[in-house]
Amino acid sequence: MNILLIGGSGRMMDHLIIKLKKEGHRLYLLTGKQYRENTYEKVFEQFNFIYTSDNLHEIFESVNPDVTIFLGAYDTNYLWLEEREAVHFTSGLINILLAFSMMNKGRFLYLSSDEVFGKGHTRNITEEMPMDPDEPRGMAFSQAEKICENYKNERGLDIVILRLDHMYCIPKSLRDVDNLPSKMALEALTKGEIRVRTEAKYSLLYEYDAIEYIYRIVNSKKLAHSLYHISSSKEISEFDLAELIRAGLKENVRLKVSDEEGERKVLSNKRFEEEFGNMLFRPYDDSILKMVVYMRRHRNVFVHGLDAEAPWWKKLLHKWAWFIKALIPFLENLILFIPFFMLNNRAVGSDYFAKIDFYLFYVLLFAIVYGQQQATFSAILAVAGYMFRQMYTRSGFEIVMDYTTYVWIAQLFILGLVVGRMRDQVRAVKIESAEIQEHLNRQLGDIKDINSSNVRVKDVLEQQVIDQQDSIGKIYSITSTLDQYMPEEVLFYAVEILSQLLRSDDVAIYNVYNSSYARMFSASSDKARELGNSIVYTEMGEMYENLKSHQVYINRKLDKRYPLMANAVFENDEMKMIIMVWGLSWEKMTLGAANRLVVICYLIQNAVLSANRYMEALEESRYLGDTNILEENAFSSLVSAYQKAKEKKLTECTILQIETEQNNYQKTGEQIEKMLRRTDYLGVLNDGNLYVLLANTTIDEAQIVIQRFIDAGVRSAPMDQVET
Repeated sequence: MNILLIGGSGRMMDHLIIKLKKEGHRLYLLTGKQYRENTYEKVFEQFNFIYTSDNLHEIFESVNPDVTIFLGAYDTNYLWLEEREAVHFTSGLINILLAFSMMNKGRFLYLSSDEVFGKGHTRNITEEMPMDPDEPRGMAFSQAEKICENYKNERGLDIVILRLDHMYCIPKSLRDVDNLPSKMALEALTKGEIRVRTEAKYSLLYEYDAIEYIYRIVNSKKLAHSLYHISSSKEISEFDLAELIRAGLKENVRLKVSDEEGERKVLSNKRFEEEFGNMLFRPYDDSILKMVVYMRRHRNVFVHGLDAEAPWWKKLLHKWAWFIKALIPFLENLILFIPFFMLNNRAVGSDYFAKIDFYLFYVLLFAIVYGQQQATFSAILAVAGYMFRQMYTRSGFEIVMDYTTYVWIAQLFILGLVVGRMRDQVRAVKIESAEIQEHLNRQLGDIKDINSSNVRVKDVLEQQVIDQQDSIGKIYSITSTLDQYMPEEVLFYAVEILSQLLRSDDVAIYNVYNSSYARMFSASSDKARELGNSIVYTEMGEMYENLKSHQVYINRKLDKRYPLMANAVFENDEMKMIIMVWGLSWEKMTLGAANRLVVICYLIQNAVLSANRYMEALEESRYLGDTNILEENAFSSLVSAYQKAKEKKLTECTILQIETEQNNYQKTGEQIEKMLRRTDYLGVLNDGNLYVLLANTTIDEAQIVIQRFIDAGVRSAPMDQVET
């Protein structure tokens, strides 16, 4: 099976990969990260995309998974340090379910946890009991279960929820210390004591056991329920668990009774056992002892990771980094104001620099570099400096009453604000362009990743596909045999080929003669001829609408008036032929069969259309003189093709010998031409006699034509076989 795993890196993900690979499944991995940051066990294909990516649908289409497993409550991409993490978790799950529902194939497994039950119960908790989470994390998991249930009910999807009961593992790093036994062991290592609560009892589930039972769900073809508890249902108190940890550490560890009251929380696995048989779990003594021994041997990894603290100045820098970053432009502004203030003071009494406005340069500099905000601040400083310098020689009242002061201030602010605003707009355009470019580059990278994945998958599957019965190679090898036949034979043997490839004994080909009328050319059985020799295809309702839209018609309603499947062959967007198929079982009326019919039609299209054009040319050329009578070679090859097809029961035809003199051929031909159809032919053979070929006409049906000839004064006789 193709299995898509969704989740962050961690021991559970690695163990799932190892287990599923051992069972011979092809694994694909969606990491939930945009970049390849963490290491995983090797899988067939890895996709580095976030869960809210627009490309999830393409990933599902590319993988086409039979089973999708979302780690959910055990996904290490979520740290749960903030309440908004629940929003990210829910939105990611919804996007994953949307992509899965668009594919509408396979089974989806969501892994939940015991945290959806906040309070304990005196008896084992069954699947029917309502959820009652009391923490944000448990609320997010319960909401996710409801979302999965809604998608299952409203869209008819195969979604299964698995609740794992207090799962634990042997941690390899401090990040893996996320379960009750490892937390208690870590507390014993770091503090020399373990806090325990009275009446606190749980049922623990070892990670390897959980993976074994998850695989039973994956491998099951049909499930009786959509929700299962995976639990050992063997309760253990915190006191007993602490004693196991203390025995494994072989150190003096105190047991400290907590004031907080404990509760009993044990999930019932009865439903799972009834459906899949008895569940065998590793005993607590063995697995807890292994975990404690490992943590004791690697004490430095866990203890150092817990006690390591950053210096106070790093914490302060991290906390106030945004403020310092925002303060830097103001500090630069103040510092540079000093040299510009000094330059302006020096320039006042200079003959050469008196006309230079250094304050204007100062304002424009910050407007260009930092924008409108700093331009305003520098203009305020410049006005303050200007006022301060003017008060050397004039009073404040004189400065305020001087209109040139206001003109200068207006000039300073207008230029500074205009230039600053232009700079801000240019910066905004650049940022927007950069974001668009980054988005497009990301999409391009996603497309490249998906494409390279598809190429690798194609290369791996190519050899498997090429030898299949319905492979393009097999189909092409059969359809290419049409090139061996004469043009007038192609249309007959095309029916044989279609019948062979579609595994149906009932196939018919109709030639389209105008915008509403089609005439049968060849059919492989009486069943395929049941619509008659002539049809008005524009009156065939849904079938005509599908064919006109270049779509394959599938008779899902099993309407007896129409074939079970039909497709049209076009030339320059003009319908030329209609291929109809009967005799298909309901299981074969699938999208795959429709696609196969389209492929076959494309492969035989050139040969069939060329043959069709040749047949039409026979009606317009190769005549005797100015008559409508085909010459010997043209008519002989045509009669031979029809007779061979008739022997193989691919068509019906009747040949009539006309009793007339050779010098009366033209007159006789003109006389009986009006009594013939477009699909009938008039010509001479090597015996010098005049013949009529009635296509798709039995001997009985030919009697009508014979009577018409008699009424017109022309005698004719049907021939069983003629020499060509």
